[in-house]
Amino acid sequence: MITSVLVANRGEIACRIFRTCRELGIQTVAVHSDADENALHARVADRAVRLPGAAPADTYLRGDLIVKAALAAGADAVHPGYGFLSENPGFARQVLDAGLTWIGPAPEAIEAMASKTRAKELMGLEPLTEVTGKDLPVLVKAAAGGGGRGMRVVRHLDDLDAALKSARAEAASAFGDGEVFVEPYVENGRHVEVQILADTHGTIWPLGTRDCSLQRRHQKVIEEAPAPALSDELREELHTLAVHAARAVDYVGAGTVEFLVADGTAHFLEMNTRLQVEHPVTEAVFGLDLVAEQIRVAEGHALPADPPRARGHAVEARLYAEDPARNWTPQTGTLHRLTVPESVRLDTGFTDGDDIGVHYDPMLAKVIAHAPTRAEAIRRLAAALDRATLHGPATNRDLLARSLRHEEFTTARMDTGFYDRHLPALTSPTPDPHAPLAAALADAATEGDPRFGGWRNVHSQPRTRRYATAGEEHEATYRHTRTGPEADGVTVVHADADLVVLEVHGVRRRFEVTRYGPHRYVNTTHLTALPRFPDPTTQQTPGSLLAPMPGTVVRVAENLKPGSPVQAGQPLLWLEAMKMEHRITASVPGTLTALHVVPGQQVEPGMLLAVVQPG
Repeated sequence: MITSVLVANRGEIACRIFRTCRELGIQTVAVHSDADENALHARVADRAVRLPGAAPADTYLRGDLIVKAALAAGADAVHPGYGFLSENPGFARQVLDAGLTWIGPAPEAIEAMASKTRAKELMGLEPLTEVTGKDLPVLVKAAAGGGGRGMRVVRHLDDLDAALKSARAEAASAFGDGEVFVEPYVENGRHVEVQILADTHGTIWPLGTRDCSLQRRHQKVIEEAPAPALSDELREELHTLAVHAARAVDYVGAGTVEFLVADGTAHFLEMNTRLQVEHPVTEAVFGLDLVAEQIRVAEGHALPADPPRARGHAVEARLYAEDPARNWTPQTGTLHRLTVPESVRLDTGFTDGDDIGVHYDPMLAKVIAHAPTRAEAIRRLAAALDRATLHGPATNRDLLARSLRHEEFTTARMDTGFYDRHLPALTSPTPDPHAPLAAALADAATEGDPRFGGWRNVHSQPRTRRYATAGEEHEATYRHTRTGPEADGVTVVHADADLVVLEVHGVRRRFEVTRYGPHRYVNTTHLTALPRFPDPTTQQTPGSLLAPMPGTVVRVAENLKPGSPVQAGQPLLWLEAMKMEHRITASVPGTLTALHVVPGQQVEPGMLLAVVQPG
């Protein structure tokens, strides 16, 4: 019987596994990098072991150090979570060779399916070895790992070599394996997968389907179970193929078989030999704890002959610290506050006051809603996102809520090209028009008489305060009167430092105001207070390319140097931040007149990287 589990992972998944272990009476051990010294998963575990360094290659990808940590902490089992070494057969063997229990499939099964090229061969499929114009578009894909890393869509043959090089670099950084392959790219397909659970006694459960079609950069954003709008015949085919894949490798534990579905046909993608990020929707529908089942299977227990009955519908949304309107740019900083209504499930690796750094994936949390019907689950999740408190770096919260309410999603007509078609509309700013006024009144209250905001008992000139939100500036104008503050077209019912109540056209609205330095959170609107007399704007040289985020320069375009001619849109250098590569491209055609960085250099937001002289 397992008594102590080390989770060879970090963040949300480590915290989620620890939660189940505590419920089962199992001790927990965390490993953490130096960057994660104060991370939530390191704080909530019974014991924690340091992995010196910050980069994944030095820490969470070091199987030898993790096994050593498990032995030192007295753990008798290792759970890999997802990502990092979760699908590395060599790591599984290291765990077993050390006399520890591996909570996952046998190394041989991982080996057979961990390489997507070998998995396709096992399913009777072959990757493309020579790409011609007739094969386009194609997808360059990492043979190891997942999560959209090491994937590139290629639509022009001239872009293939660059895509291969970029994908190899990203895959090697994320998984320690730079092998990539090329396969046909199925346009406008749905991403559908089957959750399986298998024991050591020959029982395999196909635990229904999930739809994960809403993706950005080939990473899932919204997932649901069961996958809607599938025929009974196709659903049964998917289950059969998934069980076949599991039996082909004598699979044990939890795993997922993924497909692209187009025109009623299922195209095998891969088998993930681990727990998936989206496993909570299956748990909600089947009333299971998949982590608990993984542990029981690892202890040798047999599954019942038949899985539990599915009930209702579940939808999950991934909250990322990123700005979808700026090419999904990752965001860093302090997460001041994160709460969601009790009507939904929250899985997170962060708590109030934690820092969001540059070294790892920008996912903050998963929010999961379960209800008797799909429409009710969607409505519940969208409303919970609307009501969530998110104080800190920019997130994709508004995008998620709008996506859930989009007609293509509500009518189950979405596919993997959803954001390619709709991102501009889904990210257009719609700030609350009364939020700046509420912030101004609350700010005024903090600077005067706390009993009533410092209003003078005589008529005064209008007061103006300026705020920025969604890249735009807004002015809020109000005045003090004998009866209190007033603003044109708005009745100020109440105003103090934390709460403002306004009445507009007979309708009263409450605005809760929270401050962190210059930042104001007025309900769900984020405002930045601007100085009354701003300093003169620092002028940048025309054509300046600034770092959009903190990160590391991993590559500079070949033969690029001052004096090189460049074209608009040409990639000049690549930054790595939060385990993803980000291209810095020339915005105009011209000549490179300055290059201020070299590979390996750390950069901060706003740092000058290069200058392109237009012309």
